[in-house]
Amino acid sequence: MRILVVEDTEDLADAIIQRLRKLGYAIDWAADGTHADELLRTETYQLVILDVMLPGLDGQAILRGMRRRGDRTPVLVITARSQVDTKVDLLDLGADDYVVKPFDFRELEARCRALLRRPHGMASSAEAFGNLTFDTAAKKVSVDGKPIELGAREFRLLELFLANLGKVMSKEALMNRLFSLDQAVAPNAIELYVSRLRRKLDGASVTIRTVHGQGYVADVTDAR
Repeated sequence: MRILVVEDTEDLADAIIQRLRKLGYAIDWAADGTHADELLRTETYQLVILDVMLPGLDGQAILRGMRRRGDRTPVLVITARSQVDTKVDLLDLGADDYVVKPFDFRELEARCRALLRRPHGMASSAEAFGNLTFDTAAKKVSVDGKPIELGAREFRLLELFLANLGKVMSKEALMNRLFSLDQAVAPNAIELYVSRLRRKLDGASVTIRTVHGQGYVADVTDAR
């Protein structure tokens, strides 16, 4: 999943980015409100982590602009303000959740997972797809109860397919979700990741098919 981190404190931004990238998320970073607003108007994200106090446009102005444009991307606000009125104002503007500084990174990760699950109707962190169990919180995948070892990006690729079952996903769409703007990516990267994932899911109810000229589609079948 592709996430935009909007935070002007470089040390905090770097800590968030490194933590989430280790989990396989594609992360873009904006250090000021103006840059963030530009990215949000031109790029597609599955989650925005948004600081309130920013140079240029502040977080409230960015959030207000997103919702006025009809952008429903989930927004997790980071705020140093713990007053109830501030939290209420942010939620009324369209924030989906918030964390108050200083925060535990485990809490940040959990709130990110919850917001990323929401658009796909995944109520809990562990979901079953035939004989395959996918757990976003534990970062574990099993087939018939046996654990499958996946790299961080393979895990996120499978997450994308499971969130879009039956839908054809182009290589470009997968590339945009898995890699950030500053990452150099080989032209055949998606083919390699899909090939590895298919091998590791041998015997699973989830299959990934190639749709020639269009991309890939994942399906769940009981005939395994």
